[in-house]
Amino acid sequence: MSDQAKTPGAIALGWWSTHIGARDSAAARGLAARLRRAAPMAVLCEPAVQDLARALGLGPARAQDLVRLAGLLAEVREHDSASLAQRLGGAEPVLSHLRFQRLMRAEGDELTALMRRAIVMADRRCNVAALAGDLLHWEAARPRWCFHYFGADAPKDELKETIE
Repeated sequence: MSDQAKTPGAIALGWWSTHIGARDSAAARGLAARLRRAAPMAVLCEPAVQDLARALGLGPARAQDLVRLAGLLAEVREHDSASLAQRLGGAEPVLSHLRFQRLMRAEGDELTALMRRAIVMADRRCNVAALAGDLLHWEAARPRWCFHYFGADAPKDELKETIE
């Protein structure tokens, strides 16, 4: 399957698995550390980040989104089936309701900082593909995050259950 036929989340998961997911590799640990600590221009100067940009079709106009995506993916240590919002919330949330509301309202650098803290609070484990797709389309993802955080199914899932 070509990258054009894959979703942005699947592309990002493949990139994460190849470049920073295998933390037993010194190269992966080094790249992840650089991406977590680097200034935006230094992140953009990483060849692996440019590989991600090409695979996702992101150009200079989306540089800030690319920097945020690469830096936050570097925080994740383990791919999981649960989304980050699911890992943060539920019956016993690890992220308080007030902090979650602040995350949902955040923009720019504040969003990046709060998201970074949220990943750490989720034991650096979540669905990498879902996180990447959500970060690239954050405005559309916010309502879904609310449903996932509070443990509710999305409305289309409720409709399916009523039919069955």
